[in-house]
Amino acid sequence: MLYLLYQHLSGLGEHIPFVNLFKYLTFRSAMAMFTGYIVAVAMGSRFIRWMRSKQGKGQPIRTDGIERHVLEKSGTPTMGGFMILAGLMVGTLLWADLTNIHVWVALLVTGAYGVLGFLDDYAKVTKQTSAGLSSIQKLIVQFAVAIVAGVLLIVFAPQSPMTPGLETSIVFPLFKQFVWNIGWFYVAFVAFTIAGFSNAVNLTDGLDGLAIVPVMIAAAVFGLITYLVGNYVFSQYLQLHFAPGVGELAVFCSAIIGGGMGFLWYNAPPAKIFMGDTGSLALGGALGAVAVCAKHELVLGIVGGLFVAEALSVAIQVAYFKKTGKRIFLMAPIHHHFEKLGWAESTVVIRFWIVSMLLALVGLATLKLR
Repeated sequence: MLYLLYQHLSGLGEHIPFVNLFKYLTFRSAMAMFTGYIVAVAMGSRFIRWMRSKQGKGQPIRTDGIERHVLEKSGTPTMGGFMILAGLMVGTLLWADLTNIHVWVALLVTGAYGVLGFLDDYAKVTKQTSAGLSSIQKLIVQFAVAIVAGVLLIVFAPQSPMTPGLETSIVFPLFKQFVWNIGWFYVAFVAFTIAGFSNAVNLTDGLDGLAIVPVMIAAAVFGLITYLVGNYVFSQYLQLHFAPGVGELAVFCSAIIGGGMGFLWYNAPPAKIFMGDTGSLALGGALGAVAVCAKHELVLGIVGGLFVAEALSVAIQVAYFKKTGKRIFLMAPIHHHFEKLGWAESTVVIRFWIVSMLLALVGLATLKLR
């Protein structure tokens, strides 16, 4: 919004030099982060009190889970994802170029998944059960929204002058010339990426602060990636595939970080509020959408490897139990396995943060190793 206002009043830059800062992507990204943080923190205490008064017993805790959680976390309200999404939306709408199709696709996926997550949280709270909407219901909506996002990108996103057909292609890290154009089948790949990562982040959200910090780390990495691939000079220097207009998503990623920091202020152990599916489904979808726009879907699997591991642990546990009646992990997702082994919650969270940082460095390394 402010960027469009700057363009409309660009002549003021001759008389008020400060106005010229609005044209710089780096400045607007920093301001989006700051705005997202302020909005989330400002909602803070009042929003938490309101959620607690409305939800009563708070988020239902798994009775088959860690016994300590039932005692310590009972009564904690959920839907804290609203705080993150408020900061994300305000920061993006204020500072991003709202004529950019990538920005709107990212906002569409994030908003739609946020609504889906809210409905799931609402069902859990009102029924006082850890089971909300059915998996089939959620998957249908997730895939439908992701398919719409994929079609919008193919039809309306600017085409790369350097790589014809890039909009329907899968780009492989480490190989600068390896591009696989799969045509309209790419929409299915988009749907799998966005919906899959949304659910992976959702499964990771089980301990205080566990999911939000890796989300912010991944957002920081993809903020840099989108900035580089959206800039012709930098993309050519690093031998990346140039994706016109994608750089604007650096503002979106920065807003995720800002909103996440504001939420973490209240979600730090012991959490005063949980993000719930309202936040986890939306943030996972947001990262998936950004990766798709930047043509770095496979790199997201590296940077977000922690989320992938959490999702795989659940899939492996369920498949193995159905086949043998036994469990591989003491409890899934895998962060609960380590709790069952006797690790303190803070130990699990911080060590998982460290793993996430290391994976982020590996993901960044792929930008230069071509």
